[in-house]
Amino acid sequence: MSAPPAGAVGRAHPRLEGRDKVTGAARYAVEYPMDDVTYGWVVPAAAARGRISRMDVAAALALPEVLDVLHHGNAPRLASGVDPELFLLQEPAVHYRGQFVAVVVAETVEAAREAARLVRIDYDTEPHSTVLSEHHPGLYRPDKVNPSFPTDTAEGDFDAGFAAAEVRVDATYRTPAYHNNPMEPHATTARWRDGRLLVQDSNQGSSPVQATLAELFGLPREAVRVVAEHVGGGFGSKGSAKAAVVLAALAARQVDRPVRLALTRQQLFGPIGYRTPTIQRVRLGADADGRIAAVCHDAISQTSTLTEFAEQTAVYTRSMYAGRHRRTTHRLVRLDVPTPFWMRAPGECPGAYALESAMDELATACGVDPVELRVRNDPTVDPDGGQPFSSRNLVACLREGARRFGWADRDPTPGARRDGRWLLGTGVAGSSYPARAQASDAAVTAAPDGTFEVRINATDIGTGARTVLWQVAADALAVPVERVAIRVGDSDLPPAWVAGGSMGTASWSWAVIRACEGLRDRLRDAPGRPVPAGGLTVDVSTADEVRALRPLARYAYGAQFAEVRVDADTGEVRVPRLLGVFAAGRVVNPTTARSQLIGGMTMGMSMALHEEGVLDERYGDWVNHDFATYHISACADVERIEAHWLPEEDPELNPAGVKGIGEIGIVGTAAAIANAVHHATGVRVRDLPIRLDKLLDRPPTR
Repeated sequence: MSAPPAGAVGRAHPRLEGRDKVTGAARYAVEYPMDDVTYGWVVPAAAARGRISRMDVAAALALPEVLDVLHHGNAPRLASGVDPELFLLQEPAVHYRGQFVAVVVAETVEAAREAARLVRIDYDTEPHSTVLSEHHPGLYRPDKVNPSFPTDTAEGDFDAGFAAAEVRVDATYRTPAYHNNPMEPHATTARWRDGRLLVQDSNQGSSPVQATLAELFGLPREAVRVVAEHVGGGFGSKGSAKAAVVLAALAARQVDRPVRLALTRQQLFGPIGYRTPTIQRVRLGADADGRIAAVCHDAISQTSTLTEFAEQTAVYTRSMYAGRHRRTTHRLVRLDVPTPFWMRAPGECPGAYALESAMDELATACGVDPVELRVRNDPTVDPDGGQPFSSRNLVACLREGARRFGWADRDPTPGARRDGRWLLGTGVAGSSYPARAQASDAAVTAAPDGTFEVRINATDIGTGARTVLWQVAADALAVPVERVAIRVGDSDLPPAWVAGGSMGTASWSWAVIRACEGLRDRLRDAPGRPVPAGGLTVDVSTADEVRALRPLARYAYGAQFAEVRVDADTGEVRVPRLLGVFAAGRVVNPTTARSQLIGGMTMGMSMALHEEGVLDERYGDWVNHDFATYHISACADVERIEAHWLPEEDPELNPAGVKGIGEIGIVGTAAAIANAVHHATGVRVRDLPIRLDKLLDRPPTR
């Protein structure tokens, strides 16, 4: 096989499916053509805790186009022992307001929606508890935190080290509930035929969804097919099977016809997961030069009464900065609320807001530049366990970011710069995210005409995954990209890891490269022999290789810089400039990489200034559950945003040398903006978001 004229990896390339998406040819979960299709509409519970005492569906069933109303009294039975969140329509118990307790199936979506409105439900209610507090009597220590980290860690003697420190910071930071809100809602089309289940579903990994459905419905895995060819975002909320796919499959079995079910925007606020609110106390003890001797991060978050989900909030602090005496803890409380779940950079995102804000407070207390403070506390080995780093370029990110941002000219005095009525400030934060990979399978086939087809059940949730895998495959096969086709997003393909945890490209490319290398070897071993008419196929699994990785601390790093303007009269905050510099291994496609990084930074801005799930404890539900009231950053909020990356070669990662960039962009951004607001105003906001009322008529923070 001749070598290609130039490598595909490292070159900018538009998304392969871009034209299909902008012309409407790309099919999403409820857009596949299907004969005899019906429509489902969910009915949420109106009680925060209790039991259903009466389910009156007569008025709903009286509508002419309504086929059925499924509820706990008539729905097909599911296997118990699976995630209790998915044990839907099986019992009268209500665990939180908004829990899906019935599904209407009708000939049209309009009829289904109207019938759902007519369902009448009575409840035997019980007292509920829905508010997270550091004083809640139900606080407990979970056995582990997501996914399997130790709950607490301790090295040295934090109490003694903190008491002896020349400079101490002791502050509590709070973040509200955040809701994932992908562009495409959770949506499914389900069809049963001859005892087999086909679902076209919006998810981040159809292999685990296939396994869950098979278990719930008592089927062999090969009797379930899950297709997710195009997915309109997930931000973690679609990382496992969720309510929509289970309810659609139940409804389709009940009416013996295909069912389409798409949740509304309002129905996404809670039942499909969200980022838990947090209460975080951070204590830093340092010498007068800002070198940290003691660090403690105590995190409190919530879970549901159904399923335990413990956000790994303080894990970020375990490896980020040096300090001889260290302690981290996590405490949890079970509330009558939906179960929290993954949201972009779970743990690291809220944890970094607290730690990086505390680092800024320490810099102010010591009179040390915030960039320099972080440089002085850069460890040589992982503080959490002492393992060597495979590579660690946080300092390089800070230095390069400071150069590009013009940080050297910064006056450190809070409230010292003004432009008319606008107070001006700048801030910085570090960021890190684990660089991991998981086992995946892939197959590649050579055709007699010299073309190749790569198959892997990766999921492209809008990140450009199929494009970067196509580029990786072309280089591994040593052929021009035009000769390579790729198939993803179907459980009939070789199984692969989910699109989450910044592990997608690292995991999938590993399998693709090994399959392509194996095929090249087969072709090289038979020079001149024609490829069989049916093609020549090699399939591989990376399970053994992934397990054999050396025990090293593997992380991507970044530094985010923010410039803010704060109206001295109204408290309005504007962000004229965001800049991030990252060290994330090899960048496969600069176009899609930049998109991921600036997307994460924009989401971090949204976290800092806008997003907040406001809970009404009387009803146990969020009152702002649409885009009119749950505010997110819009284009007008993003005036100038820059993402840069350092050339980084790390041979201890994976064959592609990638670290993952889906989450690092959000990690430090909220803290950088909060630090900039303090620099502009002298007011330290420790509870997000930074609303106008938190800045007006408040004295500068001491």
